[in-house]
Amino acid sequence: MAETWGTTPAAPVKAAPSAAEPEIKARVKHTCPACGGEAVWNPAKQVLACGFCGTVVPGTLDDAAAGKIVEHDLATALRGIPDDKRGWGVQKQSVKCQSCHAISVFDSARQSQGCGFCGATQLVPYEEVKEAFSPESLLPMKIAATKARELIKTWYGSRWFAPNKLKKAALTDTVKGLYIPYWTFDAQANADWEAEAGYHYYETEEYTDNSGNRQTRQIQRTRWEYASGSIDHFFDDELVPASLGVQANHLRAVEPFPTAELAPYDPAYLSGWVVERYQIDLLAAAQKSREGMEKQVQSMCDSAVPGDTHRNLNVRTAYSGQTFKHILAPLWMLQYRYGAENFQVVMNGYTGKISGDYPKSWVKIMFTALAAIIVLMILFSAMSGGR
Repeated sequence: MAETWGTTPAAPVKAAPSAAEPEIKARVKHTCPACGGEAVWNPAKQVLACGFCGTVVPGTLDDAAAGKIVEHDLATALRGIPDDKRGWGVQKQSVKCQSCHAISVFDSARQSQGCGFCGATQLVPYEEVKEAFSPESLLPMKIAATKARELIKTWYGSRWFAPNKLKKAALTDTVKGLYIPYWTFDAQANADWEAEAGYHYYETEEYTDNSGNRQTRQIQRTRWEYASGSIDHFFDDELVPASLGVQANHLRAVEPFPTAELAPYDPAYLSGWVVERYQIDLLAAAQKSREGMEKQVQSMCDSAVPGDTHRNLNVRTAYSGQTFKHILAPLWMLQYRYGAENFQVVMNGYTGKISGDYPKSWVKIMFTALAAIIVLMILFSAMSGGR
């Protein structure tokens, strides 16, 4: 599918850019002014600092901080992305994992020993037909590595059915930080609905019971009336992940990523970190976003119908002000093998929320089941003895 790009902001609550707004310029090189080492983004200090001597690189993010995050018109975008809206702003290299198919992008001087998503070593160079769509904003990594390991260790400790051996293992030494791609979508939805609203009422009915006695009972009836209405709703930053390297259920579990805290893109934020290239393009993401919006609109209209119940709900929705952004979100990821199975744990690199898989101890499960059976037997015995 063709990737596309638009530049006309149309969201009703977003500020439109003017021609006078500064264009965000990326610095190509991030070198320590003190020792000449490589400067990387430090989540704990929220600065670009040397990984060898700790010197903070001054002024690197000044241009980005002064920039603005722009919403791009979706309709215009579907007609084509200009070349100046592609690329990462600095020289990067890409590899594709032959196992999970994730495409990892990292600094050109870095050597990748394995896939950051599944741990596989079957990596091959990835040559793009066209450079990737340029991200224009991101959430800077906020959780430091030491804190991430501590939180994941605590999370494992709270998994009752996890084997004790696993809880004692030094798994957190392999926690990796990375950025994954997202698309965000805005739209103004105006929906008209009509349905048959049902109102319950009750009638008294006489009947003869099994003993031949006459009895009465209340029977529920429903009166149906035509109903109609409309709703207006603005969808703001509906997230659609564009990652193949992270399991979708875990990614959804650690959302949301607070898009109100997005920073304008600058390559300095990614210095020293691995980034996943998006593999769900704009068109596919927009279609997925629309499906999600339709479900939400349907639910809103469903709730708006008066009465006790309804049937034959018909909804007609028009969308306007459709805009999008391409953003990067931070994650900490732990991929490990236990026995014959692979497991993945994911942490939101901004909020610290965790989701993941872990092996279950059959011994603990068996003893828990036996304990439950014993408790039920005691309760049953007590109830029987009290009669």
